[in-house]
Amino acid sequence: MPQIKGRLEITDFYRIIFDEEKVSVDDKVIQTVQESFDFLKEFSKNKVIYGVNTGFGPMAQYKIKDSQTVQLQYNLIRSHASGTGNPIPPKYVKAAMLARLNTLSLGYSGVHTSVIEVMASLINKDIVPLIYEHGGVGASGDLVQLAHLALVLIGEGEVFYKGDRRPTKEVFEIEGIEPIHVELREGLGLINGTSVMTGIGIVNAIYTRRLLEWMISCSSAINEIVQAYDDHLSSDLNETKKHHGQREIARSMRSHLNDSSLTRKREHHLYTDTNGGVSVFEEKVQEYYSLRCVPQILGPVLDTLNEVERILIQEVNSANDNPIVNVEKKHVYHGGNFHGDYVSLEMDKLKIVVTKMSMLAERQLNYLLNSKLNDILPPFVNLGTLGLNFGMQGVQFTATSTTAENQMLSNPMYVHSIPNNNDNQDIVSMGANAALITKKVIENAFEVIAIEMITVVQAIEYLKVQDKVSTKTKNMYDAVRKIVPPFKEDLIMYPYVNQVKDFITNHKNS
Repeated sequence: MPQIKGRLEITDFYRIIFDEEKVSVDDKVIQTVQESFDFLKEFSKNKVIYGVNTGFGPMAQYKIKDSQTVQLQYNLIRSHASGTGNPIPPKYVKAAMLARLNTLSLGYSGVHTSVIEVMASLINKDIVPLIYEHGGVGASGDLVQLAHLALVLIGEGEVFYKGDRRPTKEVFEIEGIEPIHVELREGLGLINGTSVMTGIGIVNAIYTRRLLEWMISCSSAINEIVQAYDDHLSSDLNETKKHHGQREIARSMRSHLNDSSLTRKREHHLYTDTNGGVSVFEEKVQEYYSLRCVPQILGPVLDTLNEVERILIQEVNSANDNPIVNVEKKHVYHGGNFHGDYVSLEMDKLKIVVTKMSMLAERQLNYLLNSKLNDILPPFVNLGTLGLNFGMQGVQFTATSTTAENQMLSNPMYVHSIPNNNDNQDIVSMGANAALITKKVIENAFEVIAIEMITVVQAIEYLKVQDKVSTKTKNMYDAVRKIVPPFKEDLIMYPYVNQVKDFITNHKNS
């Protein structure tokens, strides 16, 4: 069972969010959080502590009476639960909850221990707060979206529970959950942070790694289909470039193609005397870039993804609210750890490389569909009657359209700051927007790769090379064939595309 004890890794998120394992909280965490709460309660007496006995944002100039400090926290939560748009899917919300749970467990926030206990209970009981997509500017953290989480923790708002959207109060009564104790700064401690953008970002990273694995499989398979020379994947060539990502992609593709009988050795064909006297070669001397330059194209994707994960994990294991309570030094520090620029920038980088993956998939798809380019397949990999049937012609429009949308969505949010909050928040990160747009780009990329995979399988069918492709390509072929039958007559394609998309989204490529 994954445990909250001061540090979480990507693997912990995977186990809790994807494998639905329970989470436990180490006793030392509860002790640390209690000590932080006790210290802040005592320290804040006769001192001005932002958000404890002052208003918020530009209203911080107003002192709050001792008798109103608890009401202040409730007012903050209720007033900021103002999100609109579509609900964020439960998987992403659970990741945001886990990220918030972890950062509050570090003991820098001064919240009541009930916050930790109730949030862990919600995760384990799969009670997911209703949080909307729109509302976060990502500078004083994900204020609006986290306010919807806080609203649930105080027993208000709505949740998703056993497939239904229900009032929190009803679900708490069913499950015997008591709302958190609001005593000091529970409202501010919950909503002042980067946990929504970070949680969504971590799920995005997990899906991107899965997407990359399928992209490697498709890229390897297309090299088999056209019987490409394999030296562009060789260790000797790729080790001359110093980038880890390129080397790793080439290695992965070599592993994929290890037992293929279709790829060719250049020395067996072009490095011989049999070509003497030929002035024009019928076969390609080198493949198109979308086949030959895959390590150079996907290498930066892998390197970027690794860096994105590193930054996100640093963020989730950081104190990212304000003010910061330091029990050891017996001091409270005011600053801006809630600012989401680190996450916003990484999300923009991630969506750019995911878009590049969808562009690569679209070009590989086009290569398979254009008989004048590949010289071995019928137009649109049409296994039926040319003219009467259409093969994969229709789905190409979808792949092209979706890729174009990704290209448009890849414009950065990181530099789209708009001052707000009476200009208190005069430069912001838009991190939640960046993470949610990246989520959409990833979903689109799965669509494009699903269409490419169906086309790859149809090409293998046409060439009758099922017994010659590598074991890994054959596994991919079999997986798709369980969903999409071999077809010569035209089929209604959208159910098949959606089913293959669902399959590759929800299954590891092993």
